[in-house]
Amino acid sequence: MKIKVAHPLLFSWVFPNTQKSRFSQTTTMLLAEGNQSSGAMFTLLGFSEYADLQVPLFLVFLTIYTITALGNLGMIMIIRINPKLHTPMYFFLSHLSFVDFCYSTTVTPKLLENLVVEDRTISFTGCIMQFFLACICAVAETFMLAVMAYDRYVAVCNPLLYTAVMSQKLCASLVAGPYTWGIISSLTLTYFLLSLSFCGPNIINNFVCEHSVIVSVSCSDPYISQVLCFVTAIFNEVSSLGVILTTYVFIFIAVIKMPSAVGRQKAFSTCASHLTAITIFHGTVLFLYCVPNSKNSWLTVKVGSVFYTVIIPMLNPLIYSFRNKDVKESVQKLMNHSIQLC
Repeated sequence: MKIKVAHPLLFSWVFPNTQKSRFSQTTTMLLAEGNQSSGAMFTLLGFSEYADLQVPLFLVFLTIYTITALGNLGMIMIIRINPKLHTPMYFFLSHLSFVDFCYSTTVTPKLLENLVVEDRTISFTGCIMQFFLACICAVAETFMLAVMAYDRYVAVCNPLLYTAVMSQKLCASLVAGPYTWGIISSLTLTYFLLSLSFCGPNIINNFVCEHSVIVSVSCSDPYISQVLCFVTAIFNEVSSLGVILTTYVFIFIAVIKMPSAVGRQKAFSTCASHLTAITIFHGTVLFLYCVPNSKNSWLTVKVGSVFYTVIIPMLNPLIYSFRNKDVKESVQKLMNHSIQLC
């Protein structure tokens, strides 16, 4: 734990000269403690207890990561090259794909490495950096889904004013919000993690450096860091879900009032992909963090962590491509064009 001490000049002015050596010793001890933490090594156990499944798991996760990378980068490319998809909805979808790609890339490569090597250690800096980047992506995705819910609300409830309301300036601001808050949240939590001391052995019974597993191996009091993480997580989940539920209540009311069945079906199809993505993402988060830890085995926690850090980034582009007519048409045109060139 970091301890703030008085400035040396102030200390020497208040206390006699005979105390200077004691101050120097204390400062040296604090610096040594900080250096010890920065040089600490963590061991990510991952799925090491299943020795016979290391190669099959490696192949499964490699396939998932390949689909994730191709799906999300492909989605971004399709939206970028097709003028028909240059609308606010697809603008937000391209950023969701970018966040999913970054999220998976932050976690999966280390998971794949630990499945094929004996040395499963990760440095203190590497572990903190993985948490920092993963936290940004998780928070950004949480609020990006809320932004997309607001976009669907405007499209369904105010279709005639949709283009005017969802201006380029507003869309840019709505996208900047999740990224900004993700960085602020991650910086705050990371700062308090850096104030902890780690004396070893730092064995983490997971495949990713999450906040809860990092503080569990700390040899200093993590109370402030844990409370801050809990408050931040509750705020993010409640506020994002509040926005999503509120917008969909208004959407539901607007759909019910539509006179034609065709209009209701079109409105439902517009929101179906987004509702599916929301249900999977928030359902997994609520399952993991709203059930007491004593009722969850480590295997359940690992499987849940795999789901929202590895599986969900793969599912989002598949959900939006399979259930979206415009995206499917764009993919088919791109494939036909590629075949003709060959």
